[in-house]
This record gives sequence, structure tokens and C-alpha cells, in this order.
Amino acid sequence: MTGTEAHASPDGRAAADGSGTGGLVRAGGSGRTARSGPPGRSRRRRGNRTTLTAAAFLLPALVLLGALVVYPIGFSVQRSFFDRSGDSFAGLDNYVTLFTDESIRTAVRNNLIWVVVAPTVATALGLVFAVLTERVRWGTAFKLVVFMPMAISMLAAGIIFRLVYEQDPDRGVANAVWVGVHDTFAEASVFPRARPLPVHPLEAAGGGAYVTKAPVRTGEIARLPLVGVAPAQMPGDARPARTPAPADEGVTGVAWLDFTRGGGGRPNAVDPKELGLKGLRIEAVKEGRVVARATAGADGTFTLPAAADGALLRLPASNFREQYNGVEWLGPTLVTPAIIGSYVWMWAGFAMVLIAAGLAGLPRELLEAARVDGANEWQVFRRITVPLLAPVLGVVLVTLMINVLKVFDLVFIIAPGSAQDDANVLALQLYRSSFGTDADLGVGSAIAVLLLLLVLPVMAVNIRRVRRARRETRR
Repeated sequence: MTGTEAHASPDGRAAADGSGTGGLVRAGGSGRTARSGPPGRSRRRRGNRTTLTAAAFLLPALVLLGALVVYPIGFSVQRSFFDRSGDSFAGLDNYVTLFTDESIRTAVRNNLIWVVVAPTVATALGLVFAVLTERVRWGTAFKLVVFMPMAISMLAAGIIFRLVYEQDPDRGVANAVWVGVHDTFAEASVFPRARPLPVHPLEAAGGGAYVTKAPVRTGEIARLPLVGVAPAQMPGDARPARTPAPADEGVTGVAWLDFTRGGGGRPNAVDPKELGLKGLRIEAVKEGRVVARATAGADGTFTLPAAADGALLRLPASNFREQYNGVEWLGPTLVTPAIIGSYVWMWAGFAMVLIAAGLAGLPRELLEAARVDGANEWQVFRRITVPLLAPVLGVVLVTLMINVLKVFDLVFIIAPGSAQDDANVLALQLYRSSFGTDADLGVGSAIAVLLLLLVLPVMAVNIRRVRRARRETRR
């Protein structure tokens, strides 16, 4: 037997003696031949082809990623170490400016408020909505309504809430509601800025009130003329004033707007075109004590009981103070909470949908077992539902935290120019520092690097959470 012959092994497989066959062997005398070679080489070739194919498909995305993400980050880091012109190396001066400039410190403080408040409130509302809508028939319709603001762009939402927060109650919805509630429980002003003329029988009594110059008597007609009321501020159902007849007991009188449009009226006299001051409050005062009160009718007439005989008539200051105009939502104090409210309006639906999806996957037998054991709904919610939803709540919270670190549109559009310094955030300050009239690209680049450093830890936490969830799923 030569060295090139094959021997059959006891188990029927062929074994080759020598290498002179060029790698070809006869198997079991069947006449078929097989090519043998290093088994790892073919696997490496297939692996190389797979890698090259994947690289070819990934190359365009990697080029775009490098051009749009990696290069700008590297350039921003480099530019942050140079001065305004970009010609001289400034070292850490731009980063020192971040912590010494008042407007940038305000932006950092506001960003901290945003990160703490906005995601927490939006997630809490989403959790409440998701849990409660499971118990009502129209839960799907409610979810649709709550989620609908997500279809609106930040620009459109900013314009909407700029109108909502208008100071004028006739235009701003927030103040219209607030003023309506306030006026329900507090006495409203009737004729703000109304006043008597020097020739009128009234004089200032201090504190914004007016009082008659002489006491009134039974059988006399008390005349209380005023000016300074704009036609638009007159009650819609006010009628032309008239002089009442004297009363046998008590005091009668008339309060009217002593002004005739177009001229021709006489002071201290009720002219045909002059309107009564409907709703004007009148008090009869003796020795500093109020003995009687009355309110003028639509034609301005009023009647006081006999106790008013010999008293001075006083028009309280509540008749003339400025009308309550609501809350200054976009003022220095409330501008940031107001803008956060608009953000929550948009993103509470996002949180609700994600939490509702997690809620649908909860094991219902645990909830039912807790109820059978005597737990009330609050205990089930607090001790079972919320702990089981903790992974979902974490994802929603971290996602919103990353989102609010970059908030720009709402602040830029909603905050008026006078309050933008108070509502300032890092993304807005980045825009102002980089593209404003007094642009400093060195400081702007430093702000961009600071934003990146703030976002990275939150992203790292999110990535770790996703990987942990993936490992648990594989188990």
C-alpha cells in the first residue's frame, strides 16, 4: 500500500495516508472525493464578506454622522478655547464666563428648574391619566384628546400659549378664568377712575372715596354727579338718568355721569342724554359710622331710609379702584412656571401613552390578589402598580429630562422681550451668544459643550437601563 492510498477506518470513514493526493481522498470506496482544507479559513472568509457588506451599508450613515455630529462637537470643543474673534487662544476664560455672567447663571438655574419640575409633573400626570382612563368607557377618547397636543409643533404651541397668557382678560384665556373666579368671591369695581369735578357737591374723603360737602336732609334730592367714565365702561343696561321725586321719609337721590357727548350739557344738572351710574354704591355716614346703604339703579336713582337724615353721603373707594386685571403670567416671577405649564400640556400625553402601554402588560392576577386580601385602590396603586411600572416610569422620566435640557422654542416664543432674561435657558442663551447682536462664538461654543456634558450622564443612565432590560428579557 502506497502513501497515497486511503485506508478505511473501523467506523467506515476514510483516513488519508500522506499528502500526495493533493487533499483528495476516497471515502468508503464509493468513488466520491471530498476537498479537505483548514475549516477556519472558510469561516473567516465568510466573516470578512459579512463585515465588508455591513461596512458598505453603514458607510453613508457613518459619513453623515461624522459630518453632522462628530465634526461639530469637535469643532465646538476646539472653538470654546478661543476668544471672540477665534484668533487668540483664551484657555478656560469662556468657561469661567459661564459661571460669572449673570444671564448665563440665570439660564443654568432655570434649566435646573426645568429638569426637576417639567419631567416630574408630566410623568405624574401621565401616570394618573393612564390609570384612571382604564376605568372609564370613554378612556380611548380621553387619551386621544390628551395626546393630541403632541401633533402640534413647538412653534404653534408657543403662539397658542402666548395668547393664553395675555394680560388682558378679554384676550387671555388664563386671566379671563382667573378674573372670573376672583370676581365671584371679591367685590368688583364699578366705575374705575370716575371722579367729581371741583364744581360738584362732592369732595375727596381720603383712600379713594368721595363724600358730599354738606349733609343731606329728608325731603331733599341728593345729587351725585361724576365724570371720567369711558362709554365702554358704562353698564350695558344703563338708562338715561332722571331726577326722582322727594320722599316724605328718607332721602332720595340720583347718581349720573355728568357728561353729554357732543357738548351742550350743564354741570350739576341731569341732561336728557346723560346716563345713570347703575350699581354705584352709596353710604350714609354719621360721626364716622355707616347708618344706611343703597345702590343706584339703571337710571341712577336711589333711596335711603330715614336714618340717613342729616348724614353725609359717601361713595366708597371700592366704586373707583382699578378693576382686577388678573395675574401677570409672563412677568419676571411667573414666566418660567407658565412656560413649563405649556410644556406639560404638550408632553403629558406622551407620558400617558407609554405608561398605558406598560400598564397593559401588568399581571392582573397580582392586582386582583391584593384586592382580595383587603387592599384598597390607593394601596394597590402605591404598593403594586407603581413598583411594577418603575422601569417604564424611569424611561419616560429620563427621556423627558433629555428633552427639556434642549428646550428653546417655547421660551423664545412665549416669553416677551422684557421677561426673556428671567425665562432664559441654556439653549436660548446659546442662540443669543452665538447669533445675537453681540455674538461671542467662544462663549457660545462653551455653552454648547456644557449642554453636551449635562446631557451625557442622562443618556448614559438611559443606555444602561435599556441594556439591563435587554439582559433580563434574554433570561
